[in-house]
Amino acid sequence: MEYNPITVTELNQYIKEKIGNDEYLNNVFIKGEISNFKHHYTGHMYFTLKDEKSLIKCIMFKSYTANLKFIPKDGMKVMILGTVSVFERDGVYQIYCKAMQEDGLGSLHIAYEELKAKLEKEGLFDPSHKKQIPKVPKCIGVLTSNTGSVIRDIINVSTRRNPNVYIRLLPVPVQGEGAAEKIAKAIKIMNEKNLADVIILARGGGSLEDLWPFNEEIVARAIYESELPVISAVGHETDFSISDFVADLRAPTPSAAAELAVPNVSDIQIKLESYNLRYKNALKKKTEIMRLRYEKCMMNKVFRDPLQNIHDKYLKIDIINKSLQNSINNKVQSSKSEMIELITKLDNLSPLKTLMRGYSIVEKQGKVVKSVKDLNSDEEISIRLIDGRTKAKIC
Repeated sequence: MEYNPITVTELNQYIKEKIGNDEYLNNVFIKGEISNFKHHYTGHMYFTLKDEKSLIKCIMFKSYTANLKFIPKDGMKVMILGTVSVFERDGVYQIYCKAMQEDGLGSLHIAYEELKAKLEKEGLFDPSHKKQIPKVPKCIGVLTSNTGSVIRDIINVSTRRNPNVYIRLLPVPVQGEGAAEKIAKAIKIMNEKNLADVIILARGGGSLEDLWPFNEEIVARAIYESELPVISAVGHETDFSISDFVADLRAPTPSAAAELAVPNVSDIQIKLESYNLRYKNALKKKTEIMRLRYEKCMMNKVFRDPLQNIHDKYLKIDIINKSLQNSINNKVQSSKSEMIELITKLDNLSPLKTLMRGYSIVEKQGKVVKSVKDLNSDEEISIRLIDGRTKAKIC
């Protein structure tokens, strides 16, 4: 009996068709833990879903990832709705995810979003309400568990940056029932007794359920009402709790909170030395400028020959006085010439000039006779000549 071999591609196609015809595998609802998560630049998500004994590869295309209400990450327990199919090229079967939600925490996410929206509407996240963190605090109040790495990290970072800073720990439970009430009470105690200059509210990473006390309304309102500035450092860098939004400053990690709260003494010393050098240089430069100004002023002729300016003014007065005298003389001479010219013109018009040329003036009763019609027979007239007067009678 002969067998005709098939290709690998044909086999994978056959398996894919078999799986594709299985109604159950076309719509599976499965839960497990995410590992090897990768969010590709194309928008697709690649990861492995596993439990205690097995694992299966998964892919979620960009068209479905847009509907996610959370950011998947390694270690997260989720529930997935999808289809099992074969990727022919690699000969592997995998789940093509259509929807995903966190396993057992859906109600917490809903509560988280509802409380966040409520507090934001009330103004608890308003930037105008946030207080400034002291630049050089003397005492750092820490609210966290008294065991674990969080308090050790804060102490190590704080004392390394400033050996003189005082760390005051007020131990509180950071997860579990009743933790939120105790955290809120510790914040109030810190304020009532003025135990610190700034408060660091901190805990390490964990699931949403572990971090839930920092999403409680009682903690949010205690932070908002705190007169002392509060730095929230809850979870990892990608974790955001309600306390992060209400706090005056959010730190990605507890160690980062310590760095934000405690200035580096070495940096301050370097900065002070830099300021000191700048002030010295500025004073030196200012002194040099003032010296050059003084020397320039002393080189001025006002200081070298104080009377020179007065002498120059005297010369100007003499020049002006001379110019004024010339102007007056010219004016007088001009007026004198005009007067002579007018007298000459007036003299030329004088009746006496006419008499000197042999003419005479006939007058009757003191008035000059201009026409023969003005004379009558036997009237007596007066004739004025160059050398006197005489009388005559009209015939």
